[in-house]
Amino acid sequence: MDLIRKLYVKANELARGQTMTEYALILAAVAVVVFAAYQTMGTTISSLLTNVDTQL
Repeated sequence: MDLIRKLYVKANELARGQTMTEYALILAAVAVVVFAAYQTMGTTISSLLTNVDTQL
């Protein structure tokens, strides 16, 4: 019975580490998407802010 409990605890610890890895991968994917969007729309946003600044 003690062996089963040790295996359960070990599997639970591995699952917790797997979840952290999944969160890190999702965060990295979001960062790549945000960076790509910024690179694509960076000049557009910059010119839009310049136009707003001049109108104020």
